[in-house]
Amino acid sequence: MSREKLRQLGIDLPLFPTTSVGSFPKPDYLMKARADYAKELISRENLEAAERRATEFWIKTQDELGVDVLVDGEMYRGDMVAYFAEHMDGFEEGGLVRSYGNRYYHKPIIVGEIRWKKPITAEWWKYTQSLTKRPVKGMLTGPYTVMDWSFNEYYPDRRAVCLALAKEIRKEVAALIQAGAKIIQIDEPASSVRPEELPLIVDSMRVVTEGQPAYFISHLCYGAFETIYPGMLDLAVDNLDLEMSNSGLDMLALFKKHRYTKDISFGVVDVHSHVVEKESVVAERLRKALEVIPKGALWVDPDCGLKTRTVEEAVEKMKTLVAAARALRN
Repeated sequence: MSREKLRQLGIDLPLFPTTSVGSFPKPDYLMKARADYAKELISRENLEAAERRATEFWIKTQDELGVDVLVDGEMYRGDMVAYFAEHMDGFEEGGLVRSYGNRYYHKPIIVGEIRWKKPITAEWWKYTQSLTKRPVKGMLTGPYTVMDWSFNEYYPDRRAVCLALAKEIRKEVAALIQAGAKIIQIDEPASSVRPEELPLIVDSMRVVTEGQPAYFISHLCYGAFETIYPGMLDLAVDNLDLEMSNSGLDMLALFKKHRYTKDISFGVVDVHSHVVEKESVVAERLRKALEVIPKGALWVDPDCGLKTRTVEEAVEKMKTLVAAARALRN
């Protein structure tokens, strides 16, 4: 059904389409530019020039590797929640909190009514799509994760925050579609934090996607997904992008007990390891996936964003997964 939806949108993908989750490592020159901009040593225009240069690098690299559905690499973003909070009314910047490893972000504080003011990512998407003939995903953070990773000092409860965010993020989805995006990924990594709130996640995603003419993917990563499966299949998206390799493919046992019913972007390389997997290892993971996933429903990608790897490691991991997918088609 989902492959037919893609064809109706004018996108014809091969079996086992390859993609990435979203983020790639920022090259050294961009990291320096971001630091210099924070110190007011360079202008916003200089920073944007570095962001465009890095985006062009990653689009060219994905094209050369033969990736089927491209991502912009998120060169213009810092944290996936703070970036969107910075561009909507109702938020203030909070203090630094640790997210993972040695990475920190300014946790947003909700201090007023959340309002979408204008397109946040659509211009970046249009620029990125102009660099390639292959489809580029629109990339957004979902309402539940933005809510869960922010402090709320305005709305009466978590449900009110989440649904308010969903209404505004829906406007960004519409802006992406108007710009020409046909595949849109909505990241919800916080979705298994409170299993009892799964109905809220389902309700908010429906607000974001229902009736919008696009193929939707939701990325869920590094959580206790056994606590929300099979209920997470109720999410109003066409494809769930799941971390599989870091956890030893353990979700496949759940899929055997309760049939998996959507397309899946199946994580075949571990983004938290410096080791570049051999093609034979990735191929074996895909063969195990096909024991429970119909071949027409299987997409191939990393477990999560590759931003924590070096540029060289990210390129090599993508090269391996593309080679394994192509071999499987043949």
